[in-house]
Amino acid sequence: MELKGKRIAVLVDNLYQEMEVWYPYFRFKEAGAEVVAVGARAGTTYASKLGYPILCDVSYDEVKAQDYDGVVIPGGFAPDHIRRHERANQFVKEMDDQGKLVAAICHGLWVPCSAHILKGRRVTCFFAIKDDVIHAGGLYEDSEVVVDNNLVSSRKPEDLPAFCRSAIEVLSKAAVAV
Repeated sequence: MELKGKRIAVLVDNLYQEMEVWYPYFRFKEAGAEVVAVGARAGTTYASKLGYPILCDVSYDEVKAQDYDGVVIPGGFAPDHIRRHERANQFVKEMDDQGKLVAAICHGLWVPCSAHILKGRRVTCFFAIKDDVIHAGGLYEDSEVVVDNNLVSSRKPEDLPAFCRSAIEVLSKAAVAV
């Protein structure tokens, strides 16, 4: 189990893209990680674009970067809601500052834009937010997955296998958070 002892936050809010939450969620659990749903309000159920629910375990106000090894930011319209919470942006920035995995897919790159961590970094995203990523200083590439040190990004659900493989590789090389 390559992620045994690792703890990963998956950011959630309404209108998330189902596959971009659940595929990494179960893939990382399968690899031995503890996976925690983090959102604006602990105990709240958030609905995906198709209505599929996820229960939020921990709120942004409770989460601390030193307690996690990585963060996953899914796409859909949820990232537009997530980035409105300054504490969510701060958490992502702290994770990046500590060199921990920051993995964002599709529209999920909106959160790293708002966390101000993209300047000079290679990334990819869903083509519709390419301009946002570029304006935030990201060096956009149209690729299945882009890894820039601890930052892993992908474009769409079809890229999830490469996205998760790359995120697991980054996580496997890092020490476990204590």
